Amino acid sequence: MIKRLAPILGVTFVDILGFSLLIPLLPFYVTHFGASAFVVGLLFSTFSFCQLISGPIWGNVSDRIGRKSVLIISQIGATIGWTMLAFAPSIPWVFFARIVEGVSGGNIGVTQAYVADLVEPKQRSRAFGYIGATFAAAMAFGPLMGGIVNGLTHSYAIPLLVAAALQLLTLVLTIFMLPESRSKTAESSAVGPMEIARTFANPALSRLLWQKLALSLSLYAWFSVFTLFLMRQLRFSLPATDYLFSAFAIVNVFTNTAGVGRASDRLGDRRMSMLGIFFLVAAFALVPFVHAIPLMVAVMILFSGGMAFANTGLTAMISATEDDARQGTVLGVTSSLDSLSGIASPLISTRLLDRYGSPWSGAASLAFALIAFTIGAFGAKAPGRKEKSGAETDAALAPAE
Repeated sequence: MIKRLAPILGVTFVDILGFSLLIPLLPFYVTHFGASAFVVGLLFSTFSFCQLISGPIWGNVSDRIGRKSVLIISQIGATIGWTMLAFAPSIPWVFFARIVEGVSGGNIGVTQAYVADLVEPKQRSRAFGYIGATFAAAMAFGPLMGGIVNGLTHSYAIPLLVAAALQLLTLVLTIFMLPESRSKTAESSAVGPMEIARTFANPALSRLLWQKLALSLSLYAWFSVFTLFLMRQLRFSLPATDYLFSAFAIVNVFTNTAGVGRASDRLGDRRMSMLGIFFLVAAFALVPFVHAIPLMVAVMILFSGGMAFANTGLTAMISATEDDARQGTVLGVTSSLDSLSGIASPLISTRLLDRYGSPWSGAASLAFALIAFTIGAFGAKAPGRKEKSGAETDAALAPAE
């Protein structure tokens, strides 16, 4: 299986390497134009909105014309968008560059579909694990590379051009090294607002989806202000921020590879997800008191464990609640919740930071995490639900009424 997946794993690694280089840099880049933290949030929301619209469309196109062609289109758009970003003379130009990338993007979902084309259904969990490990490894090296480049050049444009060059390399690798995984034409329905509404109306899924939405709102609220928090609360430079992002990615790799499986086996997916949300509540509650590196490290460890346990546990339960015929639909709806959260949360958390200061950076995340915990606790008390242990998941049990 590794041999079959090697080309897409290599392309994905280079792709995410450039993308992760951009994440910690973007808030610094936007604020150097004199823009507020709220504008940073608006920029994140604009990109997520473009992804919400374009992602299902590109997924459907890839069913009809093949995965490789759509990946090429996406990589061309990203190369153009990041190059435009490097030479942006003003904030409107920055927004336009991110819109170009967002509208042309869809490579994450198409990459997952590519992997699904190559392996048997019983092997997909392992294959997706390889993709996840590739993401995490690239997320560790990208910010580290960005910190080194920025430290040597003291320029925002150079790291952005490096990211564009990496995306161009991804394009070349895709064209010449990546075989097409899908040749036949197949129809596929997009996951839109009506499908989201119908899925939420399903009593077996509604509580889990509401909990997943609250969790996603919590995570995206923190992602959008994390760099700004480091800038204002701890006076971090861009290189220092890059290094912290890399350290966090390494911790996240360890948590996902060594912690999640054991926690799921011992606790079951529901208890694991609740433990993860509890870790997130603790992390965000500590944010106002962070004035030095040691407590920041504690927050990041809690956040890493919480994100891994909560996300994985909830996704496993959502997947186990539906049959094989609707796996794509229900997981597509789950992905749409992330996009919706990426639109709404940054506007809330950056507005709080702007108005009340950096100690309030985690307030929105804390509120949403508490909502997610409350929904999960309410569901745990519902009749007809028992907890399984070991490798069995409690998600397969009768849903709460």
